[in-house]
Amino acid sequence: MATRAAVCVGGAVVGWLLRGVSPATTTAAYAVAYLAGSWDLARVVLLDLRQLRFNTEFLMLLVAVGAGAIGAWGEGVLLLVLFSSSKAMETYAAGRTRRAIDALLKGAPKTARKLDGEIETEVEVDSLAPGQTIRVTAGEQVPVDFEIVRGTSGCDESTLTGESEPVSKAAGDTALAGTINLWGVLEGRVLRVAGDSALQRIIRLIHDAQQQKAPTQRFTDRFGTRYTAGVIAACVAVFFFNWIVREAPPFVSVVGRVSSIYRAMTLLVVLSPCALVLSVPSAILSAIACGARRGVLFRGGAAVERLSDVNTVAMDKTGTLTEGALRVTGVEVLAGDEAQVLAAAGSLARLSNHPISKAIAREAVRRGVTFFDPGATETVPGQGIRARSPSGIVVLGNRDLLIGVVSSDQLTALPPSPEAVNETWIAGPGMLGRLLLQDRLRPEARALVEQLRTAGLQTVMLTGDRSGPAERMAREAGIDEVRSGLKPADKVAAVQQLKAAGRCVAMIGDGVNDAPVLAMADVGLAMGARGSDAALEQADVVLMNDRLELFVLARNLSLRARTIIRQNLVLSLGTMMVMAVTTLIVPGMPLWVGVAAHEGSTVVVVMNSLRLLFPPPAE
Repeated sequence: MATRAAVCVGGAVVGWLLRGVSPATTTAAYAVAYLAGSWDLARVVLLDLRQLRFNTEFLMLLVAVGAGAIGAWGEGVLLLVLFSSSKAMETYAAGRTRRAIDALLKGAPKTARKLDGEIETEVEVDSLAPGQTIRVTAGEQVPVDFEIVRGTSGCDESTLTGESEPVSKAAGDTALAGTINLWGVLEGRVLRVAGDSALQRIIRLIHDAQQQKAPTQRFTDRFGTRYTAGVIAACVAVFFFNWIVREAPPFVSVVGRVSSIYRAMTLLVVLSPCALVLSVPSAILSAIACGARRGVLFRGGAAVERLSDVNTVAMDKTGTLTEGALRVTGVEVLAGDEAQVLAAAGSLARLSNHPISKAIAREAVRRGVTFFDPGATETVPGQGIRARSPSGIVVLGNRDLLIGVVSSDQLTALPPSPEAVNETWIAGPGMLGRLLLQDRLRPEARALVEQLRTAGLQTVMLTGDRSGPAERMAREAGIDEVRSGLKPADKVAAVQQLKAAGRCVAMIGDGVNDAPVLAMADVGLAMGARGSDAALEQADVVLMNDRLELFVLARNLSLRARTIIRQNLVLSLGTMMVMAVTTLIVPGMPLWVGVAAHEGSTVVVVMNSLRLLFPPPAE
């Protein structure tokens, strides 16, 4: 498109320079300009006409043909020069998002080093299955998501998060597909197949985002067939009014009198809503591309627009406000022995991805307990895990999960819940105990909450944890309001209450239990590529690599996008209105003025939107 636009410009310049010297050369140059400038325009119009659709491109082609028909070749070429140039820039804006995806895929490995004991074989990446062991040497790109079991290194995760600093990796950490292992040798277990890796999920999110339209964009899409028909009707009315009432010549201008068809085509140009139609999608695509490069993935234009209206930010606690890296600080045995309690807790915990379960599983491995197959298991939302072993029911979770598993006397005799730490109960035949765990606040959490308060946003913690640990974390972070002991349905109800009170709510979460409330919030934000699949599916925005501070970046980008969209709408609508009125009241207004104003506003709108690709100097 850029090449054809350049040819159109070249033909126009040659024709204009030789217009009084060589008529034949001028005509040939204008013909080349017409052919190059109208190529993409005519192709789009023909495709739409087959489906009986009349859009703004149809109006532009009609004006270009009409200008040539009445001998106004210069004005027609000017229209095509500006139109083809603006469409090339629009395509460039959309291409920046596609190039962000290409950058993620560039150099993706096709093979991986698979380990069978000490034997290393090279296999296709697509053939790797969860549980297999792979090795990644220094300088190699990580082929799939895997959990490191041996080795230390640092990984360049800039392709996924925009973070330029290497991220330290050691046993127990997760290396993500698409990142670069910078120095040491890493070995680990494959977590998921290549098609479900963090990199592939990001690519799918970006592809989906490009297909979803923003509310304002859906509004401008209404300028379609009906608007085109209305504009053509208005131009026909102007033609007959000038011809019959003002007695202007119908088709050929004379000295001192502009023809009726000339004035009708001028009105046709200025009423074509090209700049208006481009106002929103060009800004939205630029915002999505900028966010993707900096670790913020918007799942569509609606998310870009809605985030700017948020005035209340609700957050999960574990894994969102806190590091989610809980550690077991104590094991209390009320029935059975400690080894039995730890073995049962570890066997159930390793079946869950919840941060508490991961901490218990790590502690069980550290103490060298022997795991067993607990039998059929089920997750009880907001409570824990229940397993049906041959010897009876075994549960791991909160106190509510103990009902029906232990006797009423044992329930009555349970010690009170500690205020400063989390408790998780394990119960089964001849066994009862609890594990005490603690978490730490994310280092950036307090600074983030302070930034939100400065921006006038209210913060709310929604957690299934008990009030004691929740209140303690809220005080450390500076959260305005705490709602604790919530099950998934309670979190949804809490967000509904906030929305009923007139609040525009953003919810930040990461787990399976957060999926319903992410869907209920005005804007749902999931934490990073390591977030659960359920949370990622429901989220409108993904904050990469568990970086909570990216919420501020996402909101600032949303605010900038909203400002630029409004500027574009004012500019495009204002230009249309001013030029339409001018065309009606100024009898001799040249067609080229209408063309320059119309296409000039389109160019300005696209260029204004492209500013979103680059962060402001303050960032």
